[in-house]
Amino acid sequence: MNIDKQKRAPVAQGDDAVSRKEWLESHESGYHQTLGKRQIQMIAIGGAIGTGLFLGAGARLQAAGPSLAIVYLVCGVFSFFILRALGELVMHRPSSGSFVSYAREFLGEKASFVAGWMYFLNWAMTGIVDITAVALYMHYWGAFGAVPQWVFALIALLIVAAMNLIGVKWFAEMEFWFALIKVAAIVVFLLVGTAILGSGGSVAGHDTGMHLISDNGGLFPHGMMPALVLVQGVVFAFAGVELVGTAAGETKDARKVLPRAINSVIWRTALFYVASVVLLVCLLPWSAYKAGQSPFVTFFAALGVPGIGATMNVVVLSAALSSLNSGLYSTGRVLRSLAMGGSAPAFLARMSAQSVPYGGILVTVAIYVVGVVLNYLVPSSVFEIVLNVASLGVISTWGFIIVCQMKFRAAVARGEVDDVSFRMPGAPFTSWLTLLFLLGVLVLTAFDYPNGTWTVAAIPFVVLLLVVGWTWMSGRARRAMITPTIPSVALTQDLLENEGN
Repeated sequence: MNIDKQKRAPVAQGDDAVSRKEWLESHESGYHQTLGKRQIQMIAIGGAIGTGLFLGAGARLQAAGPSLAIVYLVCGVFSFFILRALGELVMHRPSSGSFVSYAREFLGEKASFVAGWMYFLNWAMTGIVDITAVALYMHYWGAFGAVPQWVFALIALLIVAAMNLIGVKWFAEMEFWFALIKVAAIVVFLLVGTAILGSGGSVAGHDTGMHLISDNGGLFPHGMMPALVLVQGVVFAFAGVELVGTAAGETKDARKVLPRAINSVIWRTALFYVASVVLLVCLLPWSAYKAGQSPFVTFFAALGVPGIGATMNVVVLSAALSSLNSGLYSTGRVLRSLAMGGSAPAFLARMSAQSVPYGGILVTVAIYVVGVVLNYLVPSSVFEIVLNVASLGVISTWGFIIVCQMKFRAAVARGEVDDVSFRMPGAPFTSWLTLLFLLGVLVLTAFDYPNGTWTVAAIPFVVLLLVVGWTWMSGRARRAMITPTIPSVALTQDLLENEGN
């Protein structure tokens, strides 16, 4: 019979001591489990389809040509492994703190601190990418050409911040419709593109077909290295798939709903990313696509149908807003989890009357304002700069998920926690293989000169910031560990506020 050591490891001494498991579960207090199957399915889809496909694919097709489809496929497989690893942890204990909470459980508070703040770095930079994407999409229409890029970035930020502060139901409902628009757009593109390709038609004077690949340099028109270097950018395109783990803490029947949502990611990846890229390069030469414009907009505009390019541009606008919406949602919950464990300032643990962790959301909004400033100072290069920095956060986040899954399996083997039926396929081999892949992505990032090279060079600076931050917060984290009882939500907030004073 399994013996859960966590039930025998009190957080405090004496009669009021509580088990570590109870202490961890107390961090979820204050949230309402209101998200349903319909919303979770679309949140999972929305996490898998973002600006990395709708905007980033244009520049990447230009850089690597048709080989981008292969890169998407490889990265998609590893993102599936990461999601299955996260799925194991969710089945063990659904948590709005997601992998930050699991890092606390299996690796300790110091690891939780690093995991949470690196995830915050990921979404903070991703949000800047998203508001930049909104501004670029708005400039597709000539009527807005004279409006500065930063103005659109600020408007997008204000809209999405309001959505997240109202309540989780509003976030989920908006995300549902955002994701539905994205899926509908991709489906329309696949249907129209397949029909044109199947009928042997032409687009913008180019006969469609596989010959467009061979006639324009083959799969690797610039060689292997550009495709390899792009892996770090494509990894960023899949960032957000882990959002379903964060939503688990506010999901009804999470252990029933999440496995199906996670398992569907692999075919969505194949359909939405790989099939779309293959179709794009069979409908137009890969050189027709360019940075700064969605390849889907390029295609539909080439058809010559009035207004269809503008319609597609509305769709990609919704994709950027969807990603921005998800970023604020996830960082708010992760920062609250950090604060509840003592690894972040007390303000970040605060909840509104609508059960929204508004402290973390407002801090993230403040970072996004920096993105607005960047759009004012360097509008032409802000997208690539922050994308590379965000990739560091993605690699760190996925690495922590895999390590936590491996620690969970080890705890199961020792009989310390109960096993789950929803396991990562091929583990531990696939776990080690995924870690090796993530290390390879980091190395490849260094070859992406100049932005990627400078990003990797900045790692020691990021480490220094984490060391300083932990030195500052470690005392508070230790005090959080000796809380003698599990307080109510209101009392918890009072205690945290007092500790912060």
